[in-house]
Amino acid sequence: MDEVAVIEDAAAAEVSLDPMRARLLAELTEPASATMLAARVGLARQKVNYHLKALEKHGLVELIEERRKGNVTERMMRATAASFVISPTALSAVQPDPGRAPDQLSARWLLAVAARLVRDVGTLITGASKADKRVATFAIDGQVRFASPADRAAFAEELAGAVTALVSRYHDDSAPGGREHRVVVALHPNVPAPSQAGETTDDTKES
Repeated sequence: MDEVAVIEDAAAAEVSLDPMRARLLAELTEPASATMLAARVGLARQKVNYHLKALEKHGLVELIEERRKGNVTERMMRATAASFVISPTALSAVQPDPGRAPDQLSARWLLAVAARLVRDVGTLITGASKADKRVATFAIDGQVRFASPADRAAFAEELAGAVTALVSRYHDDSAPGGREHRVVVALHPNVPAPSQAGETTDDTKES
């Protein structure tokens, strides 16, 4: 089972967004049969089977094994990933385009960049999986607490300068066999964890 899978097909995205089917996907991080799932989610086994067939059709769950119990064959199913991300590709006609209105200080532009990141990395993962290869990526995820908006602005300016210097040092248009990589650096207010949702923070008070 993959840790994260990307849903690129619109029909698969629609199937996964059904509340009951999403619940079944969550339950199927461990193998289970329709009978087992029916007891957990409070649905008739036939209804669970209906939902499982839809999920299986779109590659969101898979058959692990079949067990014979008397005259009945029990199908043990499992989700194909522990979690799923829906790629903007699933909404191809209306997916965000960062090139439409680039603005480094716009939260909506940052969202468009993030959507492109999900789309592109998802495409790479899908292709690498088919070729049985790994995708060479790198990410940094951290937190910083600024004393003031002025400090945040100074940090952003220094960070931009550092990244620009690194890109200038290593970018080589004439390198034979070289491969272009995209660099994305983002800074946004921290969103409290669910356990802290009721607490008030400086981030949530800021407009």
